[in-house]
Amino acid sequence: MRTLTFALLVLAALPAAAQYKVVGPDGKVTYTDRPPASESGARVAPMRGGPSSAPEAELPPDLRVAVGRFPVMLYTAPDCVPCNSGRLLLQQRGVPFTEKRVVSDDDVRAYEQLTGGRILPALGVGNQMLRGLNASDWTAYIDAAGYPKESRLPPTWKPPAITSLVETKAPAVAEAPAARESADTATRRPAPAPAPAAPTSGIRF
Repeated sequence: MRTLTFALLVLAALPAAAQYKVVGPDGKVTYTDRPPASESGARVAPMRGGPSSAPEAELPPDLRVAVGRFPVMLYTAPDCVPCNSGRLLLQQRGVPFTEKRVVSDDDVRAYEQLTGGRILPALGVGNQMLRGLNASDWTAYIDAAGYPKESRLPPTWKPPAITSLVETKAPAVAEAPAARESADTATRRPAPAPAPAAPTSGIRF
């Protein structure tokens, strides 16, 4: 427990988990908690769902302090029984958390960079990442982070909406053309490529 507490104290001074998707001039994608320097030429896209978005004014003081110092993030996948069990553990304990879902190929790549593997679920407590559901380990870190032993969430509190791990932008709406295209031009236009299937075989529960 001494090592666990020391690790969390050190992590208190560190930034939260990666919040930026950075595309370098060479096309290489990385995920980080800091935006790149403006002169680097890299493009930045914020990732969805940072630390818990619950209004702090709704939370009791001790719970508000824990959320501010060690925000909790739950990483899940669809149709994942251990993920459901992990979510229930947090709900019964009354821990405010943000849930990020790993669905697309971009999500999988981002998740691998964040956790070093593909095992789900994962729990982020501050900057400490716990891969796989281990109720005793999750409870120990939640305790060390200062979360109350029993739920102190107000009845009006609602968790943030579940979002995918990586920010995805809606396609831009094309402006109406000045003149209608001819029928033969439209028929020569290639059909859009089908969307890639969501990865299912690479994730382990």
